[in-house]
Amino acid sequence: MYLRHCLLALILLVPGAFAQENSAANPPPEDKRAFGFIPNNRTTEASLPFMAITARYKMTIAVKDSFAVPLGLTSGLFAGLYQMEDRNPSFGQGMAGYSRRLATSYGDQVISNMMTEGVMPSLLHEDPRYFRMSRGSKGRRLLSAFGQILVTRTDSGRRTFNFAEWGGNAVATAVSNAWYPDTRTASENLEKLVVQCAADGLSNVLKEFWPDVKHHFQKKREAAR
Repeated sequence: MYLRHCLLALILLVPGAFAQENSAANPPPEDKRAFGFIPNNRTTEASLPFMAITARYKMTIAVKDSFAVPLGLTSGLFAGLYQMEDRNPSFGQGMAGYSRRLATSYGDQVISNMMTEGVMPSLLHEDPRYFRMSRGSKGRRLLSAFGQILVTRTDSGRRTFNFAEWGGNAVATAVSNAWYPDTRTASENLEKLVVQCAADGLSNVLKEFWPDVKHHFQKKREAAR
């Protein structure tokens, strides 16, 4: 069910993602909000020379992503969906049930961001940034976006399995058992882990193609003048 919502968001938000590629030689400065609401503090261009970032900077990225205003809006949306589905029925309904779902949804995202972007990358000496291809075939770019959930770079620049992504989300899933009494089985925890990593992959896709979508609509506006 989680994955269905993520796929729905992708379909709704990227109507022109594959319509046109941004072929500018020099990519424009990064928007801090992809699609106006997705925190975009850790995206960099893969074409640029690799330069390691410090543990302090990793934590700075994690804090910015974790406590951005749009995160609260996203949490409110998912809390509403979970309320409609009566997920975690022990939370109840009404404003009390919604408030609990809102708080736990927000807590899930904050802990996940802090662990996968700050704490684990610092401990494991991995780079939490998303390296956007910007150019190339759409299929290769899509594969790269999802592939970075599995493969990342170390502080030395070499490629390795993304232990920070999976380990960080595993920790976040384990912590979430403290406030989800209805879903504490091993299979449900595994599902939450896989879904969270898949959601991060979808987030990478949105970051990869956001400049293309923006460029596409800018051209349409200019043509309409």
